[in-house]
Amino acid sequence: MARIADAFPLHLLVWHNRHQALDSELRKGQHDIEMLDPRGRTPLELAVSLGNLESARVLLRHNASVGQENANGWTVLQEAVSTGDPEMVQLILQYRDYQRATRRLAGIPELLNKLRRAPDFYVEMKWEFTSWVPLVSKICPSDVYRVWKRGENLRVDTTLLGFEHMTWQRGRRSYIFKGEDENAVVMEVDHDKQVVYTETLSLALHEPELMLAAMQPSEEHVASRLTSPIVSTHLDTKNIAFERNKSGIWGWRSEKMEVISGYEAKVYSASNVELITKTRTEHLSDQDKTRNKGSKTPFQSFLGIAQQHAAQNGAPVL
Repeated sequence: MARIADAFPLHLLVWHNRHQALDSELRKGQHDIEMLDPRGRTPLELAVSLGNLESARVLLRHNASVGQENANGWTVLQEAVSTGDPEMVQLILQYRDYQRATRRLAGIPELLNKLRRAPDFYVEMKWEFTSWVPLVSKICPSDVYRVWKRGENLRVDTTLLGFEHMTWQRGRRSYIFKGEDENAVVMEVDHDKQVVYTETLSLALHEPELMLAAMQPSEEHVASRLTSPIVSTHLDTKNIAFERNKSGIWGWRSEKMEVISGYEAKVYSASNVELITKTRTEHLSDQDKTRNKGSKTPFQSFLGIAQQHAAQNGAPVL
C-alpha cells in the first residue's frame, strides 16, 4: 500500500473517496493531476468510474480535464453516464461545457488579429468520400462549405451537421462569427426551423463562477443521456496493411499507375481496417433497453459492423 501511495497518491485518495485529503494534496501543487494509473486512467476518470461524486467535484475544481479518454476509448462523460447517477452526469456536463468555453475565449484575441490581417474573400470547398462499391457510395458523406469573410466577420454555410449513432445528420445551418472590440458574437442559424441561437463571448475571462453557473445543463438533457445507450465508434487500424496494386495479365503484371489531377500516382490497396462501434447499456432500465433495441441503422446492417457490448469493467463482449 505504501508503494501505491508513493506512486499514485491522488488515485489512492480517489479510490477511498477521501475527498478532503485529496483537496489538501492538490492545494500543494506537487502532483500531476492528469497522471495515468496502470490501467490508463486519470484520477478524474477513476473517480467517475467508481461513482465517487465528492472526489470528482474536488478534481474538477482543481481544473482536471474532462476531455480525456481512458485506455478503452471511453470519455469521462461516457463513464459518468454509465454510473446512472444524474448528479454525476450533470456535474461532468457542466464542467465539460465550461472548459470548452474557456478554451474558445482564450483563442479569440489571436483569431481576431488573424481576421484583421487576412483579405476579404468568398470560397466554396467541396469534399466527398467515394467507394467503388455502388451501394456504399450512396452512403458515403459529402458536402459543400461556403465561407464568407469580411473584416472581423466570418460566415460558414453547411448541410452536414454531424455523425451520430452511425447516421449522418443533415440540415441547413449557417455559423456566423462577428468580431468586436471587447467581445465576439457567435450565431447559429437553423434555416430549417427558422431559429437563430446567439452567444456573446466576452474577451475578459473574469467571473468564472458566473460562467460555470451558466453552463449547468437542463434536466431534460441529463435525462436524455441516461435513457440512451452509450455508443463509441472508431476505426481500428492497428493491423492495417498496404500493398501495391498490379495490372496486366498473369506473367506480364506490373505495378499499377493512375493519373490523378494530372499527376501520375501509384495505386495501393489497404486491408485489415475495421470500423468498430461499442455500445454500453448497463445504466439503462429494462424499459429503456427494450425501447432502444432494434435501433440499428441500415448503415450498420449493410456494412456488417462488429458491435461490442462492453461490460461496466470495460471488458468487451463480442
